[in-house]
Amino acid sequence: MRLPTQRGMETPLDQLNNAAVESAEATLLTCCGSRRWARRVAGHRPYPDPQSLLAAADEASYDLTDQDVAEALAAESGAQHPSEGPGALAAHTALRAAHAAYESRFGYAFVICLDGLPPEERLDAILAGIRTRLGHEAEQELAITADELRRLAQGRLLRLVVRDLAAGSPTGRSAGRPTGSPAGRPSVPD
Repeated sequence: MRLPTQRGMETPLDQLNNAAVESAEATLLTCCGSRRWARRVAGHRPYPDPQSLLAAADEASYDLTDQDVAEALAAESGAQHPSEGPGALAAHTALRAAHAAYESRFGYAFVICLDGLPPEERLDAILAGIRTRLGHEAEQELAITADELRRLAQGRLLRLVVRDLAAGSPTGRSAGRPTGSPAGRPSVPD
């Protein structure tokens, strides 16, 4: 279904609303790697505003099964950290060791949403997050991981639908390995 737009200008939300189902799902998979989540969010289009899209995405996130979370985790990719400054090598070595310990304990990659944190605080937040979460029981950690995936999807969706307003700004890649921010700007072809 193609929605009318003002003055012939399609916003990113219009593009998502008007995209073919397969294209919309592919775009949504860049926000959360669960196919079930992407199908549910795409299936509720059209969205009248970004808040409605975010509400639908939240609802779909809360309904993810453990298998859906595992699928979303498998789709996550690592982010690059700045390797400059004093102590960068030591910090990255500590980060790699912390990630390895986490993956060994839980069997999946560590994810954390760092939206809103200044870049200079992200590495410390990741290390502190891993240290804290290593003490969790498996069931508790899976619930926290699912919530972090939900938060990541929210930020990615928001950046997706407002990308015109932030022309020239990065897609908001959250720091951490992996954070799951897609490389480049997602687009929704017709």
